[in-house]
Amino acid sequence: MAPDAKRSPLTLLPSLIFGSRWLQVPLYLGLIVAQAVYVFLFLKELTHLVSHATSFGEQEIMLIVLGLIDVVMISNLLVMVIVGGYETFVSRLKLDGHPDQPEWLDHVNASVLKIKLAMAIIGISSIHLLKTFIEAGNLGQQGAKLTEPAVLWQTIIHIVFILSAIGIAYVDKLGRDIPREAAQH
Repeated sequence: MAPDAKRSPLTLLPSLIFGSRWLQVPLYLGLIVAQAVYVFLFLKELTHLVSHATSFGEQEIMLIVLGLIDVVMISNLLVMVIVGGYETFVSRLKLDGHPDQPEWLDHVNASVLKIKLAMAIIGISSIHLLKTFIEAGNLGQQGAKLTEPAVLWQTIIHIVFILSAIGIAYVDKLGRDIPREAAQH
C-alpha cells in the first residue's frame, strides 16, 4: 500500500478548524456591498462634477477629480482584499485560463497581499495629502477647512504609512532570505 493511501481523513477538531475559514465568506460578501456603495458615491460625485462643470473653478474641479481617483483607488483596494483574501485564506477561485484573471493573482499569498495593500494605502493617503496641499492655500483665511496642525498631522501620518510599508517589505525580504541561507549551510 502506498504511503499516501494510509492517510486518514481529518478528525473532527482539525476538520472544524480547517472548515472555519468559510466563516470569512460573509465578510468578503460585505466588502462587495461596500464596493457597491463606493460605485454609488463615484456616480454621485461624477454627476455633481458634470452638472457644475461650467460654474466650478479649476481648483474645485481638481479637488472633485482627486476625490473620484480616491474612490477608484479604494475600490481597487477592495478588489485586492476580496479576491486576494478569498484566494489566499478561503478557497481557490479556479480562474486558470480565464482571460480576465488578474496577473497578480497567480502569485498571491499573504505576504504579497500585505505589500500590495500597504502600497494601495500609501496611494490613497497620497491623494488625500495632495488634496490637503491644494486646500492649504486657504490656510488662515476666513472659512478655511484646514489648520496648520491638521496639515502637519496628515503629513506625519502619510510618512508613517510609508515607513510601515518599508518595514513590511523588509520583514518579508528577511523571511524569504532565511530559507535561502539555511539551504546554503
